[in-house]
Amino acid sequence: MKVILDACCGSRMFWFNKEHPNVVYADIRREDLDLNSGNRTCHIRPDILQDFRKMDFPDETFHLVVFDPPHLKGAGKNSYMAKKYGSLDKNWSADLKAGFDECMRVLKPHGTLIFKWNEHSIKVSEVIKAFGSDPLFGHKTLQTSKTIWMAFMKLTKPNEDES
Repeated sequence: MKVILDACCGSRMFWFNKEHPNVVYADIRREDLDLNSGNRTCHIRPDILQDFRKMDFPDETFHLVVFDPPHLKGAGKNSYMAKKYGSLDKNWSADLKAGFDECMRVLKPHGTLIFKWNEHSIKVSEVIKAFGSDPLFGHKTLQTSKTIWMAFMKLTKPNEDES
């Protein structure tokens, strides 16, 4: 049984082992993209096709969930960035909240959710507000980078995070 879920794997860019045996790689699309007249290709090949807003897994399936959803709002449909990373529409807040809730649903009690976000279009404070849940901790990748990694934990009792 695989104990890790990557809910929006895309091309598995940040994975050291892109075929890790304990990971289910999921995405809403499966495609090979020609991003620059054959000079750049991008392979999106999830194990399963699935929308992060409504996943087919039973409750409390995974010990670790990675959630790296699209972060661009209003990107041109045929732009390099939209093709490679996907894009959000005007319902971004509800979509991200639904995805966060689904990730927490499929996470086992005391499991960890790793969330990656880039503030190119939307501030992380707006995303956390949409989630309605604060991360335990996080880190910007570089001083000038807009990419932030955060960790959440599925707690099972009120105030459990204060003990």
